[in-house]
Amino acid sequence: MTQLISHVSPQSLTDVLQAAGYRVNQTEQNGIVQLLSASQGIGYAVRFGNPATEAGSFVDFTFSCALRVQGELPAGLAELWNASRRFARLSVQGEFLVMEMDVVVAAGVSADHLKGNLELWDRLLQEFIVYLREYSQNAANLQTQAHTAEATADEVAAL
Repeated sequence: MTQLISHVSPQSLTDVLQAAGYRVNQTEQNGIVQLLSASQGIGYAVRFGNPATEAGSFVDFTFSCALRVQGELPAGLAELWNASRRFARLSVQGEFLVMEMDVVVAAGVSADHLKGNLELWDRLLQEFIVYLREYSQNAANLQTQAHTAEATADEVAAL
């Protein structure tokens, strides 16, 4: 029978991430432990949520990737992501664009389920970067088209 995981600790989750080939650093800030890792050169954190009955363990955690925004974000960027994707949500928090994905182990999950969530997070991170690249390219193309249409309108008006 498969042993179910009903809580995780910083060390047990570090072990899962390292077994999947990720480098992990544990950091502590104001008594709160989080894990720092990266995928495809994109840094992310693992923050722990609700405490389990076992001291130092938790029944859920959140993968979180915060990217500092330079300039102004196009309106609707986060909303379009959230309407077109499942599992991870995007939000604007001050000068950061933040993608987060919650993982719950409270009722007991298999090690494969935990690994599957890690693989899903990795894939979503890759999609996130492609999405941002394509969104900015499309925005630049629309801006160029608007300028071209404006210039054409000015030329027609001059005739």
